[in-house]
Amino acid sequence: MALEQAAEAVEGAVDAVVINDGRLLLVDEQGGWSLPSGVPEEAETAQATAARVVYELTGYLVDGTSLLGAGSGGGPAVVCQLLSDDPSGEAQLTAGQVRWASFADAVAAGLPGSVRTYLEGHTPV
Repeated sequence: MALEQAAEAVEGAVDAVVINDGRLLLVDEQGGWSLPSGVPEEAETAQATAARVVYELTGYLVDGTSLLGAGSGGGPAVVCQLLSDDPSGEAQLTAGQVRWASFADAVAAGLPGSVRTYLEGHTPV
């Protein structure tokens, strides 16, 4: 990754795409299932935002690795690698507000185009 990209602050919400064992992490924050997402803090990269938001919401440790195109909030989507099998007890959301969904269920719930394209290109939906 180029230094210019690493130092570049992001505007708009960043969506985190966390895949584990052929399933996608979804959260229910406002009565519907969606990708974990949040707004970057000052001078925070999209990758750092994705990792922070996933931990704050779900308690899972992840590492933001790959930028995708624009997410639902106009900012990027970031593919994240799961680093912990079990969430910490510090998550903002309850266990009932976090789920691992099949790609087909996740696509049916509505995902940004760049995320759908990524999932379809990497795994059968």
